[in-house]
Amino acid sequence: MKTTLILVGKTTGKLYAEAIEDYACRISHYTPFNIKVIPDLKNSKSLSEKQQKEKEGELILKSIEDKSLVVLLDERGKEYRSVEFASWFGNKQQTVKSLTFVVGGPYGFSQAVYDRADGMVSLSRMTLSHQMVRLVFIEQVYRACTILKNEPYHHE
Repeated sequence: MKTTLILVGKTTGKLYAEAIEDYACRISHYTPFNIKVIPDLKNSKSLSEKQQKEKEGELILKSIEDKSLVVLLDERGKEYRSVEFASWFGNKQQTVKSLTFVVGGPYGFSQAVYDRADGMVSLSRMTLSHQMVRLVFIEQVYRACTILKNEPYHHE
């Protein structure tokens, strides 16, 4: 299964970027994995929240393969324990060819992106910065890979 993580805007902060790259490299030892970055919108300050979400949404939808299963990282999504997420991820590895996770922009997703989504995952009921979400999520994907291989990274 090919797994893609779509991010709206570049990762700011050298430490975040380095850690994300490290985990992406680790994940690729287990499964094909890539990150697609949608560039920040130009003149976004002149756009309303809704306009910004719609423009980002158009770019997100263009970046998704037609037959990919799409999961949004959204505060209203399903929360998993790490072992539960690993089980879910392992099941998807057996049943789909392409899985796409999406981290939206600062205002979330347009209705069109929600309509295209097949599911939503929440990392926490707490609010996390979009930069932090990227790092926490990619670490959880790596953790899921190690759990599925019974490797000692995760401890109960």
